[in-house]
Amino acid sequence: MTPGETQPPVVLACGEVRTCLLPALQALDSRAAAQLLGVRADERVLLSERPNLYGRSPDTLTGVDCPLPSANGARIRAVGTVAAHASLTEGRVLQSSAHFRAPAAGPDHRRPWGHYLVRPGTVEPFGKLPYEAVAQGLLTGGRSGELDVGLIADGLLTRVLRHPLLDQRPPLKSRPTRLRWVALPTERDEGPSIERFTVAEDELRTVRLRVPAGTPSGDIAGLCDDLALHDWLLTTVVRILDGIRLGAGDPPARPRHAGERPAVVTALRPAVDHLLHLWMPRARVAPRLAPLWDALEERPGFTRQWRTLVQRIRDQLALHAIPHREAEWCP
Repeated sequence: MTPGETQPPVVLACGEVRTCLLPALQALDSRAAAQLLGVRADERVLLSERPNLYGRSPDTLTGVDCPLPSANGARIRAVGTVAAHASLTEGRVLQSSAHFRAPAAGPDHRRPWGHYLVRPGTVEPFGKLPYEAVAQGLLTGGRSGELDVGLIADGLLTRVLRHPLLDQRPPLKSRPTRLRWVALPTERDEGPSIERFTVAEDELRTVRLRVPAGTPSGDIAGLCDDLALHDWLLTTVVRILDGIRLGAGDPPARPRHAGERPAVVTALRPAVDHLLHLWMPRARVAPRLAPLWDALEERPGFTRQWRTLVQRIRDQLALHAIPHREAEWCP
């Protein structure tokens, strides 16, 4: 920027989160988490033990110079950097997140890279940004050659998953999920809101937000990381329950050996050991955005559904703890 030039307001933030189970038989402690997330030698991993064990890598920057996706087909070239980080919750759930913000307008020519490097996580358009059309294009997914923050998040996740600390022996079967989000400014004096939350095919979720002007994109990314984590937990536990035969059922075809668990107990035990204690919405969400969780609790009712699933698991474990006795037939 030249002296006296004002920075156009930010009118769009966008990101994508990848969430998966860490492929390791045992959860990592804080020291191992720091090793896993050490993606940069010049910055330390952020670690926290309250309210739960959490590690976050330093941000990495990826330079981009490409068109932005647009719902109306407009070709908007943009240049800048996309910020990305990886995080680990309770040594068990791994996430990678990439995001950027974009101002209402940018220069009509490309500037030296030094200009963009001092504005990390900012992508500037050439000329005026049609942010509504770009927001829709980002949520829908762009064409080949257009900016795809999901690829950047996926690249960081792949890098972390190759770490030699991981024995590639996850304690349970699960699938990764993707959460793609955009945030647009609210009208003056309005609070943040979730306009739309969609569960799409191929493990994709999309979120469209409205946030007050000036809300840091890192805070928005933190909210969406939290949402992605708890959506993944719900999805994974639902699949565990859907994949087993519930109820006491018929007596086993053969007597079980001493110490042998019923099949249902064997299937549910990993969820109890590795997942049920992870539910903690808003643990690291910025206070100004925490109220958005209230809307999710109202509809679709994340915590309500979670408590129901947890109770189902506990009921099944209690049911199978009762020794099976064949009823005696009386004439």
